[in-house]
Amino acid sequence: MCENDADDLIIEPAKEKNVSFLVVGDPVCATTHTDLILRAREVGVKVEVVHNASIMGAAGSCGLQLYSFGHTVSIPFFRENWRPTSFYPKIKYNRLGGMHTLCLLDIKVKEPDFEAMMKGKTKFLPPRFMSVSTAAEQLIEAEETIKEQAYNVDSTLCIGLARMGQETQKMVAGTLKELTQVDMGEPLHSLIICGELHDLEFEVVKEFLIEGSSFTMEKQES
Repeated sequence: MCENDADDLIIEPAKEKNVSFLVVGDPVCATTHTDLILRAREVGVKVEVVHNASIMGAAGSCGLQLYSFGHTVSIPFFRENWRPTSFYPKIKYNRLGGMHTLCLLDIKVKEPDFEAMMKGKTKFLPPRFMSVSTAAEQLIEAEETIKEQAYNVDSTLCIGLARMGQETQKMVAGTLKELTQVDMGEPLHSLIICGELHDLEFEVVKEFLIEGSSFTMEKQES
């Protein structure tokens, strides 16, 4: 909506009256929202940002130090003929520096139903929210395809996060292969690929480590 209808629905009306635009998380954590701010200011519209809780900060609840995170990446849903891996080199860069990687998982809302459109109907598919298990499967596929050892699917520690900040929030730690079998429940989900773990970080993480996980601190990769 920001890319296609922002001028008509937000910026033009804001020249004459107050307009609010509500988003999930903190508004300045997404480049789309930053672009909207710049476009509004270019035409003289005053912009006020009201900050909000975000997964960018809530991720620290799992015990990992936020200072030890590198680039944040997005994991899009793979399709039959579109399986992008632009996230892979960023994860590799982070892990070479010992840094953790926060993976934001895809959300599909108002996704066009192309079959209906071919029949002249405007129809949208039901909303889809990527799960931790799906993200883990796609990350495994990316490693098997590129084979640059950005992470080890059998031993690199990862952490699945779900519904952070809610009473039902859930955190599970394990390897990517182990996380493919985990049901994290309702959305929204995120995933962290760990870099070098400090002993204090692991003291927290081990509380929700999958029982019998193949990950151990002794086997932690450099």
